[in-house]
Formats: sequence, C-alpha cells, structure tokens
Amino acid sequence: MGRKILLITTDQQRHDALGCTGGSVAKTPAIDRLAATGLNFRQARNQNTVCMPERATILTGQYIRSHGVTSNGIPLPVDAPNLAAYLHEHGYRTALLGKAHFEPASHTDYFENWAASQGVTGPHRGFDRMELCGHTGRPGRSLTHYPRWLRDEHPEAVDGFHEYTFQGAPSGRGGGDTGAPQVWHNSIPREQYHTDWTADRTMAFLDTLSDAEDWFVWMSFPDPHHPWDPPQSELGRVDWRDLDLPRCYPGSAEKTTAILAQKPRHWLEWYEGRGQFNFEVPPDLVSANLTADQIREVNAMAHISNELIDEAVGRVVDHIDALGWGEDTDIFYTTDHGEFQGDFGMLFKGPYHVEGLMRLPFIWRPAPVAGIAPEEIHAPVGHVDLAPTICTVAGLAVPDWMQGQVLPTNTMAAAGRERTITEWQDSFAGNDITMRTLYRDGYICTVYERTNYYDSDDIGELYDLSTDPQQWRNLWDAADWQSLKSDLVADLYDSLPAGRDTALEKVAQV
Repeated sequence: MGRKILLITTDQQRHDALGCTGGSVAKTPAIDRLAATGLNFRQARNQNTVCMPERATILTGQYIRSHGVTSNGIPLPVDAPNLAAYLHEHGYRTALLGKAHFEPASHTDYFENWAASQGVTGPHRGFDRMELCGHTGRPGRSLTHYPRWLRDEHPEAVDGFHEYTFQGAPSGRGGGDTGAPQVWHNSIPREQYHTDWTADRTMAFLDTLSDAEDWFVWMSFPDPHHPWDPPQSELGRVDWRDLDLPRCYPGSAEKTTAILAQKPRHWLEWYEGRGQFNFEVPPDLVSANLTADQIREVNAMAHISNELIDEAVGRVVDHIDALGWGEDTDIFYTTDHGEFQGDFGMLFKGPYHVEGLMRLPFIWRPAPVAGIAPEEIHAPVGHVDLAPTICTVAGLAVPDWMQGQVLPTNTMAAAGRERTITEWQDSFAGNDITMRTLYRDGYICTVYERTNYYDSDDIGELYDLSTDPQQWRNLWDAADWQSLKSDLVADLYDSLPAGRDTALEKVAQV
C-alpha cells in the first residue's frame, strides 16, 4: 500500500542541538546523515511550547485550539481522531515506544499509567503496542513500563535518578559539580538508561513484523528534557568547563533585567522569582541567582543526552537496514519543543514565545525509493503538517479533520508557505496567560489576550529576527513599526483555525 514509516521524537531539544542544525558541541552523525540524505526544514516551529499540547498536535494534525489540549494536564480524548488509528484502520501495524504523554503522568485512571501497572502494552489510541517511559526510573515517581522493568530487572539502578518531583511539585534539588537545579550524576549503567531502552524496545517490535507488513512506529525519547541526569559513565563526553555561554545569554544580571523589562511583565517576574507560570519549573527557582557555570553544566548535560540519542537513532536505523527495509522506509525526526538552556539567563520553558522554545529540529528522510532529492528548505512548516505528510507517504487521502499541509519536497513546492502559528493558553498559580504568535517573513509577533493577569488589549511582543535574532529588543511599542505590527496581528487572527465548541477539562498539572 504505502511505505514503512519511523517517526522519531525527542523531548525539549533545542533547534540548534544537532550538527545539521548549526550545533557545534554534540556529535550527531546519525541524525546528520538523515538530514544530508533527506529534507532539512530550517524554519520549523511548534504550535505550543510544552509537551501535552504539542504531542496532541503531532498525533492529530490539528492546531491547539482545535484538538483542545491547550495545556499540560488536559488529556486528549480517547475518541479524538488521530493518525495512528487512521493508519491502523488501513492496515498498518502501529507502535509507540518511549514517551507518550497524551494523558496526565500522575493518574492511574488513565491508560498510559494503568497499563504499565497491569503489564498491558495495548492496544490504545490506534497503537497495537505501547511500551512507555518518562523522565525517571523510580517506580514511585513514574507509572510507566520502564521503571517497572528497571525495578524487576535491575533494582540496584532505580535510585540513580534525580528526584524529579517532590511532594507534588518539581524538585529544585541541585547536583553535579555546580549545584545546578535538576542536574545529577546518575549511577545507572548506560545500557539500562531510558534512551537505550527506548531504542531496544523499538527494535524488538520491528523484529515481530514481516517483510510484507506496512508499519508506523513512533520512537519517542524522553531526553534531553530535565532532570539532566544522563549516565555518569558518559560525562566525559562534554566538559562543562570548556563550553561557551549560549549566544542569547545576556552576560550580567543588569543587562538581563534591562532586556526583560521591555517584555510583558511575567518575564521579569519569573526571572526574579516573583511569579510562577508553569508547573514544571521548581517553585523555589530564582533564575536571577543562576550562575554562569550552572548554565554551562546544564548545557553540557543536554549535549551528552543528545549524543546518546544520536547513537540510539543510529542503532535503530542500522537495524532497519539489516532487516532489508531501509530503501522503503521514511524517517521523520523532530522534538516537541525547545529549552531556554541559558537564553535570557533562564532554564526550562513556559509562556515565552521565543526561538529557543518554538523553533525545532525537523527532518524528513524520504524512503530512497521515492526518489526525492536532498535539500535544505527554509519555508515555514510546523508539527501540524506531520500527520498529513505521513498519510501521503502511506498512500492514503488526508482526512478532513487534519488541518496541516503536506510538507513540501523542495523549495519550489514550498512557494506560498508564509507562516506558522504558536499558541499558549494556561493558568498556573492563579495567573491566566493566553498568547497567540505568528511567525512570518522573519518576524515574530505575539499578542497577549485579556485575562486576569493581563488586563489590557494592547500587550505584545514584536521582533525582527534579521537584526535581532536574540529577541532582545521588543518593537511592540516602537513608532516606526506600528504599520507592520497591525498587518501581522491581522494576519494572525485571519489565519487562526476554528476552536472547539467546548473546552476540555484540566485534570492535573502534568
């Protein structure tokens, strides 16, 4: 019918993490090969900057406002139409191995957690098989398959992980060499860590398939998301002492404060520890107190995780080739969202529509039999485009409920693609923030809608990436930019898709 399909995602990986996307620290030869032999989309952006909404977009091919998962803690309805179910209905074998996070991570009354407790691996949401993991190996902190496997097979390794949550809130516990928050030297052997486990489970599933079967496999790595605790044996790969500070690190508290003071007020409030806007940020974190060395160490840990992911990807791609399927397999590679990693002197993520969080690594290596020439493509694309593209690879019509466009296969085909849209709509600690962002023509324009936190209709951000790639100068109120701002705002609202008739319920924080 169609071709075989491997979708690879990471969690919280910056757009500049890989060699093929401009990174210069982590060695990523396997992923770089995918880019060199495929399509490397250099202007890809997500539709939300945290996990659950963006993963729902990848699965459904719908915008945030349409599928309704506007924040972490809102489960995607089980009966929502989705890509895996659609492929399964048309004869594909399907699996998701690794991190899912379509359901709250702490509730046993949802399948992703209940299934692991019962030793069940599917079917669910159109996937024949689901073997899941998260960011820890501790059974008491994660309810997925991996920590139970670790407990049963390697109980001595369970306590090597950072304490990800503490008394219902993210732990700000520091470690490593610098005391950086959520940095930890993990004693677990590499082969038992969740990166290699995810690759191993993927290959095990592929081994159950016959040559005649079409398949869609989503291999979903939890890293380089915090906590930053890769296996201690791998720390020699990158020495934090050798790292430069990130390009968007202002360099002093005074300069950082001056930059953030131009932005809507929640930026500076978070930096100074006066406000909380996202559950995953430790409540006791004060970004202004982070040292340069702590930021260097966080970056080093992320680079190490990226190298381990690359090697796991290489193993799986080699395995597909060894099974004789390489010529007939399309491979997609992306992440759900980015990470500050020191930009603006900050860590983690939240309601901040900047390139470090929105912009994505995004690669499509078409099956060689498709005869599509490799190319870097600079037209804007988004995660909403993944599901329609995969349908086309599978030889299926794109269903009406998908809202994205099929990805272009060359620059000429990309003509007419002008914009991406990213949204945020969430409430935390009593602070409601709703943001809509348009990327177009090298500009980032964000509108803040009226809420209990922002009580004005004229609050926003506007950046010219050609002259200000760091997004340090907010042009929203600049007199010379009002005409362009009005044009971009109008374009944003003209381009927004329809929203749901009824809002979905938030049942948890994560």
